[in-house]
Amino acid sequence: QRPGTDPALILAMSLSELTNSLQEGLLSPEDVFYSYMEKTLDVNKDLNCCTGILLESFDQLTSVASNKEGLLYGVPVSIKENYSYKNHDCSCGVVVNLEQPAEKDSVIVEVLKRQGAIPFVKTNLPQALLNYDCSNPIYGQSLNPHNLQKTPGGSSGGEGALVGGGGSLLGFGSDVGGSIRIPCSFCGICGLKPTPGRLSSLGIQPIYRGQKSVPSCPGPMARDVDSLALAMQALLCDHMFSLDPTVPPIPFNKQIYQSSKPLRIGYLESDGYTQPSPSMTRGIREVKALLEQAGHTVRRTHTHTRTEGGPLDPCLRPQVIPYYFPTWLKKTLSFLLKPLVSSPHDYIHETVSEWRRLNIDVLLCPMIGPAFNFDYCGRITSVLSYTILYNLLTFPAGVVPVSTVTAEDEEELRHYEGIFKDHWDKLFKQAVTGGEGLPVAVQCIALPWQDELCLRFMKEVEQLVKQSRK
Repeated sequence: QRPGTDPALILAMSLSELTNSLQEGLLSPEDVFYSYMEKTLDVNKDLNCCTGILLESFDQLTSVASNKEGLLYGVPVSIKENYSYKNHDCSCGVVVNLEQPAEKDSVIVEVLKRQGAIPFVKTNLPQALLNYDCSNPIYGQSLNPHNLQKTPGGSSGGEGALVGGGGSLLGFGSDVGGSIRIPCSFCGICGLKPTPGRLSSLGIQPIYRGQKSVPSCPGPMARDVDSLALAMQALLCDHMFSLDPTVPPIPFNKQIYQSSKPLRIGYLESDGYTQPSPSMTRGIREVKALLEQAGHTVRRTHTHTRTEGGPLDPCLRPQVIPYYFPTWLKKTLSFLLKPLVSSPHDYIHETVSEWRRLNIDVLLCPMIGPAFNFDYCGRITSVLSYTILYNLLTFPAGVVPVSTVTAEDEEELRHYEGIFKDHWDKLFKQAVTGGEGLPVAVQCIALPWQDELCLRFMKEVEQLVKQSRK
């Protein structure tokens, strides 16, 4: 439809380059929109990562000029299927939720539109958001852009696959136990799980209501850290604060993000529960060395982990058995286990005190990877200790790709036994086998409400890795 457009040139641009070209009139929103629409349709043929094109985006394209002052003017964006978009389903991959279109946009979608962005496609997720794979009985299994025999991760797996496959420049997912970070790790892109409450969750559908201890967080997913920062800057605006008064009115602090002050970094090689795969360990060691060479203080820290209505997707079957326990048994188990579990608030304050004692600003730790073979995510929930801990602690956490799996990593994996040498360790080894060439990531953590510092740390890692490759 746009014969004078060079899609390859547009698709190769970073988000900051694209927004500058759009603002300066060097590119039109139509050129960008049709380039990404065509690319998304191509990517989806291979990866089955989308659940539907938002046809209203064509109408929005005709009126987007009225938002030319927006930070994301003319940028096509993708959203996870559980984000409410008026007149479209939020099924969460559950059959009984079909044919119940949203009555209005979620707050984030509304703010994105005000900032000139054009949400144009919804992306796949696992059934009921209860897995870190990406399969459900409605839309089927999504595939990894780097290897079609691997999962893209989940639950924001459609986003990971689409952004990783080049069909979207900026996507939005949600994270309750690693659901932004795992797909980013598996698909070789960047992602941020912000502090819970920093962004509005209004209109983002959970499968369970009333979950307060470990809240779900919406967050951005993109090719680079600058894109995540721009997305956060665009969302943290007066419009969002007025639409959702429960969100603290804290604008994005560019000064912290752009700071070059040396960091005091804590460093964790293993959580003491699941032994990292060889590529996870190598990735973290290489980044630690780069940070030290750049003049940052890096110190080892200690392990902080404590020792109906439709068909069921096969990837969920092994983990959902307890959900079918009779109510009396669930209540009995809850009563018996309650004295053994401390309050999340106690744990948060203990961990913050430990950070103060160690005098660290941020934490570098392993990220689950590489991408799993199919049908393992539902069988190995133990490995989620690497990600879900920071949901419990309410710490912002981001993922940056830093390397790829080597033949040497694969050879070393043959001798992997794990910490406990048990069934779960054997399953993890099987899950990550055959990963040569797949992305390897690390995880960057900061204290609550220090999302800009988390992003600044991620940017430092990203830049040092790029420089080391040159």
